[in-house]
Amino acid sequence: QVQLVESGGGLVQTGGSLRLSCVASGAIFSINVMGWYRQSPGKQRELVATLDTVDDSTNYADSVKGRFTISRDSAKNTVYTVYLQMNDLKPEDTAVYYCNTETHYYSDDVHDIETLYYWGKGALVTVSP
Repeated sequence: QVQLVESGGGLVQTGGSLRLSCVASGAIFSINVMGWYRQSPGKQRELVATLDTVDDSTNYADSVKGRFTISRDSAKNTVYTVYLQMNDLKPEDTAVYYCNTETHYYSDDVHDIETLYYWGKGALVTVSP
């Protein structure tokens, strides 16, 4: 089990910056990918950015490339912290942002790799025009 707690959401004007944090605890050494997703009212949840814990490679949605940066702090043995630095924010970035982790494992039942997903409760980011 992995527990996730987000912080850092809030209200900001267009062009401003915010940094979201997510503290992961529990079975942190099983985590393969850490990421951020967001959901706006009336829309499906969408990927914002991911970070691979093996090689720290990152992936971003086209809409946030060049403006958002995902990073992590794994110096502590008991928790991981993943950050989302958001710069040059736009009204269309308004959403609830969810921290996510993936744990990949081999299932003897299906003889294939399966994935466990864990989610935080979300942090609201509001960008005013």
